Amino acid sequence: MRPSKPGTCIIRPAVKPTAKPMARPFLKWAGGKTQLLDQLQRRLPGEIQQGEITHYLEPFVGGGAVFFAINQCYSFECSDICDINEELVLAYTVVKRDVEALIEVLDRMETEYYALDEAGRSGYFYQVREIFNAEKEGTCFDRYTRSWVDRAALLIFLNHTCFNGLYRVNAKGHFNVPFGRYRSPRILDAENLRLVSKVLERTAIHHGDFTGCEGMVNERTFVYLDPPYRPLNSTAQFTGYYRAGFNEGDQVRLAEFIGTLDRRGAKIMLSNSDPCNEDPDDTFFDTLYVGYTIDRVSAKRTINSNAGRRGAISELVITNYPPVI
Repeated sequence: MRPSKPGTCIIRPAVKPTAKPMARPFLKWAGGKTQLLDQLQRRLPGEIQQGEITHYLEPFVGGGAVFFAINQCYSFECSDICDINEELVLAYTVVKRDVEALIEVLDRMETEYYALDEAGRSGYFYQVREIFNAEKEGTCFDRYTRSWVDRAALLIFLNHTCFNGLYRVNAKGHFNVPFGRYRSPRILDAENLRLVSKVLERTAIHHGDFTGCEGMVNERTFVYLDPPYRPLNSTAQFTGYYRAGFNEGDQVRLAEFIGTLDRRGAKIMLSNSDPCNEDPDDTFFDTLYVGYTIDRVSAKRTINSNAGRRGAISELVITNYPPVI
């Protein structure tokens, strides 16, 4: 069987205060920053709270945890998000432009999926993955069409039902993560998709390399950068977010780009792995960002084939201003 094609934070006063529903990432994404949000928000520049920053820019949006959190707690005149992963940009664009049609397709897929036993669900997953990969070559990522809705639904379905919520592609650019065997994966969260769409109404979405964002930056811009992390060791080469990968030379290129944005007067925050977790003498980032403020914050490593190596580590938060924590 072929599967169907598919601001200001407000606390309302009450006896038991209830927070206003907030948009959250609609995709699971390796390196997502949900667990670090509190530490990152405490390191935001004071100019954001004072209203002096009017533009938010995120060149590696990924799952968007930081983007959604900051854009719902502070008011910017405009926001821009960018990513080199064309599937991710397509999904964001669909949620922004056609969220109700997307919800309809996901609702149908969720109903079909839940009606199956485990063997049937596994078969359904691999059929969806096959369709997703087969239709990639014929997808025009430069011009919005109604077919984008179906493709975004396929991506969200795979993301929520695959192993560990990973997005990984092979050399051909084909999604190759296996079935996740979750008991009750939430394929459709209509309320959150609508909240996400609302946030995206005032956001421009771009596809491309991070350097394409240079012209958007001025002294009233806050830039948050969360690139693919430098691997902590030779066996941690998880670079399959897109075919080109992101190597050490790209990390150097990014540091040069950040220097350009710094000279434009922007406030900048960067996240990356801390090489000192594995080698106390590895000063790659300390050397690369000499002159910047480098903080080490506690995080939990979640992507590792060895469960015993998933534990507390430090990550780097690098800024071109001294945070007031």
